[in-house]
Amino acid sequence: MAASQLYTKFARVWIPDPEEVWKSAELLKDYKPGDKVLLLHLEEGKDLEYRLDPKTKELPHLRNPDILVGENDLTALSYLHEPAVLHNLRVRFIDSKLIYTYCGIVLVAINPYEQLPIYGEDIINAYSGQNMGDMDPHIFAVAEEAYKQMARDERNQSIIVSGESGAGKTVSAKYAMRYFATVSGSASEANVEEKVLASNPIMESIGNAKTTRNDNSSRFGKYIEIGFDKRYRIIGANMRTYLLEKSRVVFQAEEERNYHIFYQLCASAKLPEFKILRLGNANHFHYTKQGGSPVIEGIDDAKEMAHTRQACTLLGISENYQMGIFRILAGILHLGNVGFTSRDSDSCAIPPKHEPLSIFCDLMGVNYEEMCHWLCHRKLATATETYIKPISKLQATNARDALAKHIYAKLFNWIVDHVNQALHSAVKQHSFIGVLDIYGFETFEINSFEQFCINYANEKLQQQFNLHVFKLEQEEYMKEQIPWTLIDFYDNQPCINLIESKLGILDLLDEECKMPKGTDDTWAQKLYNTHLNKCALFEKPRLSNKAFIIQHFADKVEYQCEGFLEKNKDTVFEEQIKVLKSSKFKMLPELFQDDEKAISPTSATSSGRTPLTRIPAKPTKGRPGQTAKEHKKTVGHQFRNSLHLLMETLNATTPHYVRCIKPNDFKFPFTFDEKRAVQQLRACGVLETIRISAAGFPSRWTYQEFFSRYRVLMKQKDVLSDRKQTCKNVLENLIPDKDKYQFGKTKIFFRAGQVAYLEKLRADKLRAACIRIQKTIRGWLQRKKYLRMRKAAITVQRYVRGYQARCYAKFLRRTKAATIIQKYWRMYVVHRKYKSKRAATIVLQSYLRGYLARNRYRKILRDHKAVIIQKWVRGWLARIHYKRSLHAVIYLQCCLRRMLAKRELKKLKIEARSVERYKKLHIGMENKIMQLQRKVDEQNKDYKCLMEKLTNLEGVYNSETEKLRSDLVRLQLSEEEAKIATGRVLSLQEEVAKLRKDLEQTRSEKKSIEERADRYKQETEQVVSTLKEENTLLKQEKEALNLLIVEQAKEMTETMEKKLVEETKQLELDLNDERLRYQNLLNEFSRLEERYDDLKEEMTVMLNVPKPGHKRTDSTHSSNESEYTFSTEIGETEDIPLRTEEPSEKKVPLDMSLFLKLQKRVTELEQEKQVMQDELDRKEEQVLRSKAKEEERPQIRGAELEYESLKRQELESENKKLKNELNELRKALSEKSAPEVTAPGAPAYRVLMEQLTSVSEELDVRKEEVLILRSQLVSQKEAIQPKDDKNTMTDATVLLEDVQKMKDKGEIAQAYIGLKETNRLLESQLQSQKRSYENEAEALRGEIQSLKEENNRQQQLLAQNLQLPPEARIEASLQHEITRLTNENLDLMEQLEKQDKTVRKLKKQLKVFAKKIGELEVGQMENISPGQIIDEPIRPVNIPRKEKDFQGMLEYKKEDEQKLVKNLILELKPRGVAVNLIPGLPAYILFMCVRHADYLNDDQKVRSLLTSTINSIKKVLKKRGDDFETVSFWLSNTCRFLHCLKQYSGEEGFMKHNTSRQNEHCLTNFDLAEYRQVLSDLAIQIYQQLVRVLENILQPMIVSGMLEHETIQGVSGVKPTGLRKRTSSIADEGTYTLDSILRQLSSFHSVMCQHGMDPELIKQVAKQMFYIVGAITLNNLLLRKDMCSWSKGMQIRYNVSQLEEWLRDKNLMNSGAKETLEPLIQAAQLLQVKKKTDDDAEAICSMCNALTTAQIVKVLNLYTPVNEFEERVSVSFIRTIQMRLRDRKDSPQLLMDAKHIFPVTFPFNPSSLALETIQIPASLGLGFISRV
Repeated sequence: MAASQLYTKFARVWIPDPEEVWKSAELLKDYKPGDKVLLLHLEEGKDLEYRLDPKTKELPHLRNPDILVGENDLTALSYLHEPAVLHNLRVRFIDSKLIYTYCGIVLVAINPYEQLPIYGEDIINAYSGQNMGDMDPHIFAVAEEAYKQMARDERNQSIIVSGESGAGKTVSAKYAMRYFATVSGSASEANVEEKVLASNPIMESIGNAKTTRNDNSSRFGKYIEIGFDKRYRIIGANMRTYLLEKSRVVFQAEEERNYHIFYQLCASAKLPEFKILRLGNANHFHYTKQGGSPVIEGIDDAKEMAHTRQACTLLGISENYQMGIFRILAGILHLGNVGFTSRDSDSCAIPPKHEPLSIFCDLMGVNYEEMCHWLCHRKLATATETYIKPISKLQATNARDALAKHIYAKLFNWIVDHVNQALHSAVKQHSFIGVLDIYGFETFEINSFEQFCINYANEKLQQQFNLHVFKLEQEEYMKEQIPWTLIDFYDNQPCINLIESKLGILDLLDEECKMPKGTDDTWAQKLYNTHLNKCALFEKPRLSNKAFIIQHFADKVEYQCEGFLEKNKDTVFEEQIKVLKSSKFKMLPELFQDDEKAISPTSATSSGRTPLTRIPAKPTKGRPGQTAKEHKKTVGHQFRNSLHLLMETLNATTPHYVRCIKPNDFKFPFTFDEKRAVQQLRACGVLETIRISAAGFPSRWTYQEFFSRYRVLMKQKDVLSDRKQTCKNVLENLIPDKDKYQFGKTKIFFRAGQVAYLEKLRADKLRAACIRIQKTIRGWLQRKKYLRMRKAAITVQRYVRGYQARCYAKFLRRTKAATIIQKYWRMYVVHRKYKSKRAATIVLQSYLRGYLARNRYRKILRDHKAVIIQKWVRGWLARIHYKRSLHAVIYLQCCLRRMLAKRELKKLKIEARSVERYKKLHIGMENKIMQLQRKVDEQNKDYKCLMEKLTNLEGVYNSETEKLRSDLVRLQLSEEEAKIATGRVLSLQEEVAKLRKDLEQTRSEKKSIEERADRYKQETEQVVSTLKEENTLLKQEKEALNLLIVEQAKEMTETMEKKLVEETKQLELDLNDERLRYQNLLNEFSRLEERYDDLKEEMTVMLNVPKPGHKRTDSTHSSNESEYTFSTEIGETEDIPLRTEEPSEKKVPLDMSLFLKLQKRVTELEQEKQVMQDELDRKEEQVLRSKAKEEERPQIRGAELEYESLKRQELESENKKLKNELNELRKALSEKSAPEVTAPGAPAYRVLMEQLTSVSEELDVRKEEVLILRSQLVSQKEAIQPKDDKNTMTDATVLLEDVQKMKDKGEIAQAYIGLKETNRLLESQLQSQKRSYENEAEALRGEIQSLKEENNRQQQLLAQNLQLPPEARIEASLQHEITRLTNENLDLMEQLEKQDKTVRKLKKQLKVFAKKIGELEVGQMENISPGQIIDEPIRPVNIPRKEKDFQGMLEYKKEDEQKLVKNLILELKPRGVAVNLIPGLPAYILFMCVRHADYLNDDQKVRSLLTSTINSIKKVLKKRGDDFETVSFWLSNTCRFLHCLKQYSGEEGFMKHNTSRQNEHCLTNFDLAEYRQVLSDLAIQIYQQLVRVLENILQPMIVSGMLEHETIQGVSGVKPTGLRKRTSSIADEGTYTLDSILRQLSSFHSVMCQHGMDPELIKQVAKQMFYIVGAITLNNLLLRKDMCSWSKGMQIRYNVSQLEEWLRDKNLMNSGAKETLEPLIQAAQLLQVKKKTDDDAEAICSMCNALTTAQIVKVLNLYTPVNEFEERVSVSFIRTIQMRLRDRKDSPQLLMDAKHIFPVTFPFNPSSLALETIQIPASLGLGFISRV
C-alpha cells in the first residue's frame, strides 16, 4: 500500500520520545513522497515539525486503530512494531487491569504488585479443558495447553518462565504447578504440589537474597520436573538447580544482603537450642555486614526462621540434621571473622587462641591446630617432592573465602538432594512437565562472571525460542498450503560461538586458568588478540584494558575482567578439605563424599542437579594426570555442560514460554514505567516474536469471519454462494498488490497493516453510509419541522384574529357600561349630599333639646339629693354607736378565726408535703375533690352565718334608729323643753355625729368583709378549677399511657410477626443450606463408595496378575475418569483395601507406606460411614431385640389367631402412643406459664381437662376391647376342637390348617394368659399415670397460687415506685408495665403454641384411635358368636365358593429374587422395553412384591428385596451412569417407589390422598420409614448424577450457542483479532447454535416426561439446567474480552428471551429457572447501557443487584468496542462505580460456581393408579411371579 494512502491527514503515528519512549501524534496534512518534514499535532495540544532521516527516509510508525487497542494477542495487531506493543500492554495493564497478554506463543505477565482474585479454583475450572485462544490470556491457559498436549501428543512439555529479578517468575511457576495439581489430581495421598511449595521457604532462605532491585531475589536457577503416570496424575517431582551465586557468601555490594538464612540465624540466636552456635547480631560478622543493610523492611527474620524449620520438618529433614545445617552455617559466619596478620610479604599467621577460628573448629568438629596451619600454608606437589609453602595475607584471605563458598555450595547441594528425595515417587514416571524458573537477561553498572553466565544461558534459551517460533510459523504455513518463503530473523549463533566455541571466551578462560601465572589482565589481552576486529559482536572499551563488550541479542553489555579467573577456578586447597573430612561431626563428611568421584557431564542427569564447584587436588593413587584433570573442571566448563543438558531436555519437550515483566522499580501497584518495560521486552524476546510475525503474514482470518466482517465492502452482485471465492474476488478489488495477502485452505493471510487498511475502508464505508442516513434523516426532520411550523403559524393567526375581535367587542361593552356607571354614580353623589345635610340638621336639633332637658333634670336632681343627704346624715348619727360596738366584736372574732385558720393551714401544708397525701392524691383524686368541695360548702355556710349575723345587726341598728327617730319626734314636740336643755341637745348632736361615724365605719367593715368573701370564693373556685384541671390532665395521661401501652403491644405484635416471618425465611434458608450440605455429603459418600469399589476391583486384578509391574487400566473406569477430574484430587487413590488372607507370594510389590496410608484412609471412611448410619443402627436395634424375643416364643400359625395377635400388638402400640401423648401433655402443663392461662377455668385449661377426660374414656373403651378379645380367644379355642380337614371357605381352611399345625394345644391358653397379664399391666400403668396426673394438677394449682402471691408482691413494688418524683415515677411505672406485658405476651404465645400443638396432636391420635376402635367393633359384629360355632356345625359343601379379587400384590419365591432384580433392573433397557411400559411400572412391581412380603410378615424377605433393589439400581447407574435416559428412568422409578412407600404406609398424612380401595392396600406389619430415608438418599444421588450427565452434555454447547454463534445475523460483526490461536491446540468441535441447546433441552424434557417423572422434580431439573447455562455463559463472558461488547449484549438478551420462550412453551415459568439467568441478563444489560455520567453509574448500581462488585467492574474493564463508533469505558467511570458499590457486602469471588447443585426435594405425589389394575407385560420376563 502506498505511503501516500496511509499517511494522510488525521492519520496517527508514533514518534520517539526520551521520556515516554514513544509518543502519539496526528498528521496535520497529507504526506507526499519527497517531503522531509511532517507536520504533527501532539496529544498535549502542541504542534511539532518532525524531520525525517535524510538517509533512510523512514516514516514514523503508524498507530493501530482504537478498535484494535487492548488485544489479547499482540500478533493480532495490524501494525506490529515496538510502540504498538508497548501501548497495547500499557492499556491492558493500566486501564483494564489485565496483567496477562499473548504474544504469539509467549505469555507476557506483568507483575501487578497486588493480590488479584484470579487464581481461585473457580478460575482453574473455567480454564480446564479450554483451547488456548478461547479464553483471555492467563498462566492457567498456558498450563492447560501444556497438560493437554502432554496427554494428546504423548510428549513431555516444558514451561520456561524467565524475567528480571522481581518480575514474578517464582509466583508464575507456583501457579502453574498449582494448576497441574488441581486438574490432574495427585496419585498419592500427600499432595506433591504442596510438598514443592513447602520447599519454597527452604530454597528461598538458602538461595535468595536482597539486591538493589528485589528484596527476595533468586540467586540461582531451577528446573522442576513434575512427573505424571499413565493416567496423567501427579506422582512426584524433581528439582535441578543452576549457577548458585556463591560469591555472595563472602561479598555483598552496597544496600544488598547475604543469603536470608544467615540473617535468620542471627535473629534467632537467643533461642535455647541455638546457644551452642554462639551467634550474635548480623553486624558482628564480616559476611553479613558488608552491604550495610541487614534488615528488610516488613520482614521478621525470626518468623521466617520458624517457617524454614517447619518446612524442613515437613520435608522429612530431622531435627538432628536441621541443627547440623545450622552448625555449618554458623561456622561459615565465624570463619568469615577469622583474621590474619602479616609476618612478611610472603607469609602470614593467625593470632594465638583466635576466638572466631576456635568457635569454627568447635562447630565443625575439626582440630584447631591443623585448620590454623592450613589456612596459612599450602602444599605444592611436584613429580618427585612435596613442599609446604606459606602464603601471603591476601592469599590466605582468598583461601578462607573460597573455603566458605565451597562449604556453602556443598550444603546447598545436600539440601537440594534431600528435597528431591522428599519429592521422589516409587511409581514409574510416564511423562513430565518441566517448569524452568530461570534468571532473565541482566546488565548492571559492573558486570562480572555471574552476569556473563546468566546472559550466556539467555542466549541459548533465546536461540531455542527463535527456532521454535520459526518452526511453528513454518508449520502453520505448510498446513494452510501457503508458499513458504524464508523469513529473515535474528540468529544469535555467532554470539554463542563467540562464547562457547573453540578459542571462544570460555575456552580462553579455562586455558588461562591452567596457566601457573595467569591473571585477569593476561586473559583480557588474549581476548583482544583473538576476537577484537575479527568478530563484530566483540568490542573493547575505549578507556579500559580490563574489560570487554559483547553484543548480545538484547543489548550491549560491558564485562569487567577482574575476578573472572578466580571465580572460574573456584580453588579450594585440598588440605583444608581433608581437615573437614576428618571431622568428628558426622554430617560434614557427607557433604564431601562426591569429591572422591570423577564427575562427568552425564552425572548431572542421574543426580538431577548440576555440580557447581570442583576442587583442584592432587590424587594419591592412580594416574595423576587424568584424575587431576577431572577434579580441575572449572565453573564455566561445568555450567556449559549443565546448560547443554538443559537445552537437550528442552529440545526433547514442547516448550511454552512465559515472560515476566517488572513494570516499575518501586513496586507500586499498577504503575507502568515505559522505559523499564521496553528494556525488558527487548531482552526477553517478545519484540523478536513480533518481528518474525510481522515479516510474514501475521493477520489471519477464516473465510466466514472475513465475509461477516467486511460484508459492507461488497456489493450484492459480488456475493456468491461460495464464500471462499467471494472473499477472493473482493480482496482482488480492494488490495491490488497480491503480495499483501495469501489464500490458505481455511484462512486468509494478511501482511502487517492490511487489516488496518481494510478497517479504514470499512470505517469509511460505514461513515459514508452514516452520513447518507444522517442527511436523509435530517432532511426528513427539517421537512417535518417546517410543516409543523406552518401549521402552528396558521393556528396562531387564527387565534390572534379571534383575540382581536373579542378585544374590540369587549371595548364596546366596557364603553356602554361606563356610561351607565357614571349616571348612577352622579345620582348617588347628589343623594348622599342631601342626606348628610338633613342628618346634620337633625343632630343640631337633638343636641339643643337635650341640653335644655338636662339643665331641667339637674335642678330636680339637686333638690332630691339634698333631701337624701339630710336623710343619711341623720341615719349616720344613729348608726355611729352601733358601728363601734360591732367593730369590736368582729375584731375579736377575726383574731380567733385567724389563729384557728393558721393552725389548719399548717396542718394542711404538712399533709400536703407528706408522701401519704401524694399517695392518696394519686390513688383517689376524686375523693380529694369531694373533700375540697365539702370544705367549700362549709365555708359557704360560715359565710351565710356571717351574713345572717350582719342582717341581725342591721335590724338592731334599724330598731335603734327608729327609737332615736321617735325620741327625736318627742324632742321636737317638746321643743320648748329642748330650748331649756340646750346643752343636752348639743351633747345629743355630738352623739349623733359619733353614731354617723360608727355607721360609716360599719359600712366600710361590711364592704371589706364582702370583698374578703369574694376573694375567698374566687380562691376556692380557682383551687377547684386547678384540681379539676389536674384531674383532667391525669385522666389524659392515663388514657395516653393506655394508648401507648396498646400501641406498644401492637408494635410488639407486629415486630414479633415480622421477626417470625424473617426467622421463617432464615429457617428456610438454613434448611436449604443444611439440605445442600447433606446432599453434598451424600454425593461425596457415593463417590467414595464407587471409588472404593473401583479400587477394590483394581486391587483384586493387581493381586491376581502373574507378572509384577505389568498393569492395565480398566477401560470403563478410564472413560469415566473425566467426570471426576477435579473432585477426586485426593480421593481417587484413598481407598485401597488390604487383603491379608491371600498368599503373600501372589502379591505385587507395593509401596508399604502408601499401602498403610490407604488402609488407614479406608478405616477412616468406614468410620465415617458408620457415623452416617448411627441413627439407622439405633432404630434397628429395637427391631432386632423384639424379633429375638419373638423367636424364643412359639409362633401361633393360625390366620385368625395371628390376626388377633396383631390386633393386640396394635392395641399395645396405640397405648404406648397414648402414654407418650400424656407425657407430652404433662410436660406442656409443667412448663412455666402465665396464671391467667393455667388457672382452673381458663380456656386452655378446660380444653386440656376435656382432652384428659376423652383419653380416660378411650382407655376404658380399650379395656372393653381387651375383654372382647378374651372372649374371642375362648370362642376360637372352643370352635377349633370339633373342626376337621374339610374343604370350606378359604379363611376357615387356613384357620384349621394353622390350628392343626400347632404342636402344643396349650399355646392358645398361654397366649390368652399373656394377653391378660399385658392388659392388666397396661391398666395399672394407666391408673398410676392418672394418679400422677392428678398430683401434678394439684401441684400446678399450688404453683398458680404462688404466682398470685408473686403478683401481689409486684403490685407492692409498683406502689413503692409511686413514691418517686412524678417524672421518674411515670417513667419507671411505664417501663415496668411494658416489661411485664412483653414477658406475659411472649409467655402466652409460647404456651399457646405448645398447647395448641399438643391439643391438635391429641385430637389427631384420638381420631385415629376411635376410627380403629370402630373398625374393630364392626369386625366383631361380623364374626360368628361362640354359641353359633358350637351349636351349628360347619357344612362347607352347602356354602357357595366366592371368586377371589386381585389384591394388588405379587408373589415370588425366595430363590427367584435375583432373577427378579436382574430382569426388572439390571437388564431393563429404557430405550427398549421400557418405552412401551406404564411410567413407573418397575417401581409398582417392586412395591407390590414388598406388599406381599409385608402381608406374609416376612421381615427377611422385605429387607432382602429392598437391599437388592437399592444395590442393583446403584450398579446400573455405575455401569450406564453417563446415559441420560438410564439415569432419568431410574430417578423417576426411585421417586415413584418412594411415593408408593409413603402412599401405602398407613400414615394419615399420606392416606388422605388415597381412595378407599387404595387405603385397603396399605402396609400392615412393617414400618418402612427408615427404608424411605435410604431411598430418598438414593434418589438424591441419582438426581446429582443426572445433573452431572446433563451438564456434561450441555457444557460443550453453551459457550458456542449462547456467546459465539450469531443468532441475529449481522448484529455483531467479528472484531479483527486475527484469531491468533495455537496451531497445536485441539481442533474445535462442531459449531453449536442456540437451536442446538433448545433441542437438547426439549430432548431432556421429553425423556423425563416419557419416564413419568414428577412435575415438581422436572421443574427442579429445569432450574438446575438453566443455572448451568447462565453460570457457564457468564463465567466465559467474564474471561473473554472479545465477548464484552454492545452487540454481544444484544445477542445474549435475544438468546435469553428464546430460553424464556422455551420455559413458557413447557409451562415451567414458575420453576425458578428464569431467576437463575438474572445475573446473565444484568451482565447483558450492562454491556448495552450508557456508561458515561454519574446518572448512568447510579442506574448501573441499582440495575445490577444480582452481580457482585467484582463482576461489574470486570465487565466494565473488559468492555471492548467492535466498531469505531462505540466508546470505551473510562477509568474514572469505573472508579465511580467502585466508590458507589464499596458499601455493598457481596462475595469477592469473580466467577459463579458452575458446579453448584441446588438442594433437591421430593414432594409427595400420590398415584391414582390402582394396584389391582396393573398388568405385567410378558416382555419383562417375569413369568415366575404370580398375582395374589
